Amino acid sequence: MVYGTDAMIPVEVGKPTLRRQMERMDLNDESLMVNLDVISELRDKAQIREQASKIRAARRYNSRVKPREFGPGDLVWRMCSEARKHEGKFSANWEGPFRILATTGKGAYRLERLSGQAIPRTWNATHLKFYYS
Repeated sequence: MVYGTDAMIPVEVGKPTLRRQMERMDLNDESLMVNLDVISELRDKAQIREQASKIRAARRYNSRVKPREFGPGDLVWRMCSEARKHEGKFSANWEGPFRILATTGKGAYRLERLSGQAIPRTWNATHLKFYYS
């Protein structure tokens, strides 16, 4: 079925067959009009299913997320990247402590050293952890 009508092979286009002769086009036009009337309902149902699917995916993802929030003045460790490690594979994975200078929103923080020197870029909460002294 193609858009409510039967598919035809190229041979049937040139020479009408019994199946093509018996087909009633008025019924076909009527069914096409019914489908056009119902299409908005189908779109609405599809949109509802899409939103429900996105909500389920977000709920599943967020169930495993451990939110971390830091406030100004909190002491944190900062994760060392591979580029910052100088001693090889036995070097420390975390460096610090650093003080949270400001919150820039959505899990990003500005840091400063304990001496008061500001760190030039922001750091995401996934790369920070609390420093307990």
